[in-house]
Amino acid sequence: MAASAKKIVLYAIVVFVFYVIITDPAGAAGYVQIGFEGISSAAQAVGQFMTWVADGAG
Repeated sequence: MAASAKKIVLYAIVVFVFYVIITDPAGAAGYVQIGFEGISSAAQAVGQFMTWVADGAG
């Protein structure tokens, strides 16, 4: 039961993403850019933390 519910939710998300891309390509590009900026910021934060730890955490 739970597995089929997960599949339904996954398919709904995929359909929604394609709908947004088809109906508003410029907006979809903006969403992708925001997503990549978020991932980049997270990676930079992890890098800074690891540098801090490697430098003796203090």
